[in-house]
Amino acid sequence: MYLVLGNLVVAVLIFEGAGERLSKPSDLVQGTLDLLLLKILALEPLNGFAISQRLKRISGDVLQVSDGSLYPALHKLEQEGWINAEWKPSENHRRAKFYSLTRLGRRQLEKEAGNWNRLSAAISHVVQLKRA
Repeated sequence: MYLVLGNLVVAVLIFEGAGERLSKPSDLVQGTLDLLLLKILALEPLNGFAISQRLKRISGDVLQVSDGSLYPALHKLEQEGWINAEWKPSENHRRAKFYSLTRLGRRQLEKEAGNWNRLSAAISHVVQLKRA
């Protein structure tokens, strides 16, 4: 998986080679990508290119996802029933697959956002420690 989160991609590569004693960081990155995609699609239906551009723009060019990670992730979300896909003309009048959030996807988004809030709060707590 290739998801650039500033310096996080380096940490993921290091963790992936660290062995079995750690939980799978690729699951964390995949879960994070799922959350980001669900949130973006909660705002409005978009095609893959527009999703990628929106993520990049909203994050101030910090978050970028490669096509090799984006489209398999969208396919997985579609298989889970969290998003629907429909072929429509894009802004440049070419056929593109537009993705939209389902009711089940909205529930999953709430669950994923709650998990993210707990995880990020725990990480922030550890990072901000003044003394061990």
